[in-house]
Amino acid sequence: MSPVPEGALRELGRTEGGAEALRLLVRDQHTRRLVLLRALLDAAADAPPARRPPAALARLRDDWALLEAAERADRTAVRTVLLYPLAGPWAQRCLHGLTTGGPDGGDSPELRADLDHFGALAATAAIRARLPFTGRLTGRGGVLVLPALGALRTGRDEPVPVDVTLRGPELTLRQADAAPVTVRLDTEDPAGAGAAVDAPGAARSGDPRWLPVLALPPVRPGAAPVPLDDIDPYRTAGAARHGLSAVTRLDARHRTAWARSWAEVEPLLRTGGPHRAEETATLLHCLVPLAPPPGSTPAGGGPAQCSGTRREAFGAVLTSRPATAASFASTLVHELQHTKLAALAALTPLHHEDAAPRHFAPWRSDPRPFDGLLQGAYSHIALADYWQRLALAADRLAVRDQAWAEHARTREQVGAVLPVLAGSGALTKEGRVLVNEMIAVYHRLADHPPPPGHRARAASYVRTARMIWRQRNAT
Repeated sequence: MSPVPEGALRELGRTEGGAEALRLLVRDQHTRRLVLLRALLDAAADAPPARRPPAALARLRDDWALLEAAERADRTAVRTVLLYPLAGPWAQRCLHGLTTGGPDGGDSPELRADLDHFGALAATAAIRARLPFTGRLTGRGGVLVLPALGALRTGRDEPVPVDVTLRGPELTLRQADAAPVTVRLDTEDPAGAGAAVDAPGAARSGDPRWLPVLALPPVRPGAAPVPLDDIDPYRTAGAARHGLSAVTRLDARHRTAWARSWAEVEPLLRTGGPHRAEETATLLHCLVPLAPPPGSTPAGGGPAQCSGTRREAFGAVLTSRPATAASFASTLVHELQHTKLAALAALTPLHHEDAAPRHFAPWRSDPRPFDGLLQGAYSHIALADYWQRLALAADRLAVRDQAWAEHARTREQVGAVLPVLAGSGALTKEGRVLVNEMIAVYHRLADHPPPPGHRARAASYVRTARMIWRQRNAT
């Protein structure tokens, strides 16, 4: 029996997904994260002393004990910390370091930093659970990061011990030869309902050495704020490898610009379909700001924006700041389809094709493996649906014209690859249902065609992309 009910699978195939279908994906991903953390602790206990000195194991056990105490105080608060998207890359890297080690089989500065970060996670869990404690953490690279909460600027690149004390609503951070920093914890939104605040749970300080994480307001009532995380040390992993621009640290001006852009996104998501706001509220738990792509200035002629997701960071979207609110909403639609499909594929296999990069995809210049083709088609059919809904609802000519152009292009791109997906004999039963639903959406979109000029330009765009691809890849 499939772990995914057919009704939920069909919803997801339409790039939608009701509340229960989305919860199914979230529950599975959260279970995998908790299993990963347990495996990490077991690997630390089993690692040879050369890789994991006894003092490091003792520290890890103390951190785990604090984590367990915090969970007894407030299980929900602790799970929020453990399931934070950027804890995934950390856990995978730490587990890899414990099980493989460096070239000589010993420990490494990277592994020591990863093990120290577990202490920061445990302390953050205790802070979120409002469990009084005192402990010593280690700042590195000029900061001590408390995940999704904030960071203390230590002013020193080398490892710095920092004593952390929580008493009531006050968090005190002390390092040698410096005055203590006091951070006030508050559950109230100091800026009023719907405004961006400094960190989930509002961790604020008048001391300039404290750098809070900006929390963007929830997409809908009852949802959680969305951290705009520009400080987590594990937000960088994998960005350059996937062709994304570098992560960036935001100043006050850029934080304000992000908050203003975010404020306009929710109405556009609703215009793009009620499921778009729902999936964003359910799946998006972290935004990582990226620098603008190289050459993205008008004179440079480069891409205006770049964005991506990482399978090990479920719930995170990495993106440079989109130029418009409509583009911001479309970025979330695009990237959260990758999140959904990756989570679905982890729950049930969708195909048995190999990983050879040989397929044409009009949105890429390089050959794509079958799985990449499926991922791209899935996200682009969702974009075609989003832009069509926006075009039909727009009351301004400029917005309507842009939306039709984007719709025509993305639908034409999907139409170029659907025959390859549908013709695969390696689709599983679940994969066949998924692709059939995508085909149904593709045909449904034809009920409201774009103006002829947009269709002609989109068809020409895809023909040109195919010709260039064939020349470049000699096929």
